[in-house]
Amino acid sequence: MRWLLLLAASAASTFAQLPAPNAAGVSMGHLQLRLHDAKAQTKVWTDAFAAKIGNAGPMELLKLPGIFIIVTQGATDVPTDGSTLDHAGFAVKDYAGVKAKLDADMVPMQELTPNQQMMATFPDGVRVEITEDKNLATPVAFTHFHLSVVDPEAERAWYVKHFGATSTSRHNTPAAAIPGGELVFLKTDKPQAPTKGRPLDHIGFEVKNLEAFCRTLVADGVKLDFEYHDLDRYQLKVAFLTDPAGTFIELTEGLASK
Repeated sequence: MRWLLLLAASAASTFAQLPAPNAAGVSMGHLQLRLHDAKAQTKVWTDAFAAKIGNAGPMELLKLPGIFIIVTQGATDVPTDGSTLDHAGFAVKDYAGVKAKLDADMVPMQELTPNQQMMATFPDGVRVEITEDKNLATPVAFTHFHLSVVDPEAERAWYVKHFGATSTSRHNTPAAAIPGGELVFLKTDKPQAPTKGRPLDHIGFEVKNLEAFCRTLVADGVKLDFEYHDLDRYQLKVAFLTDPAGTFIELTEGLASK
């Protein structure tokens, strides 16, 4: 459980604050969900994880230690299953308590380790891995994104090069650590579908001096799907790109202050 303690230590001391960035200026930022029923999704996160509700301009945020969840109402007829982003992982201090709240919300659960670890399926097929860690300083903490890729080593190297990630492993699976959590790369036999437009639509990183960071990405041959923009309405600076496996990524500057 040592890796969980390290990740929890990297999360902010206050409940909803994002962690300090790495040397490249990058930290975990958010997970954006595109759903048929945004209200049902929000209810589960606030009930089970006591997520705090905040705002970035007109956009609603669910705040958790180390990461924000952005829930958007948007019709999608493609499932999460089969895309590169399989699930998000969280550690919780009171596993039994969280399980009881999920049960009250009629969330399907599959226990992986009895009374310690489960895979819960939130509304719209959003899968969340939940693991107990009684040493957490907060009731819940983000731990990882699980990405299904053909070449885990190449994918990890891409995040190390472009995002300043630290090469790690989780249960002997290649991973890359960024302040606030890990990206875990599970090998698949064939390429998975891109995440854009699915319930797990994209992951987000908060970046210090985003405009300069984007210039560096482009200089290194990385294509931006949406170039750097300052969005006054949302009080954010943003850019979008897609990783080599098809995971849609939003880069933000300003989310940490929300």
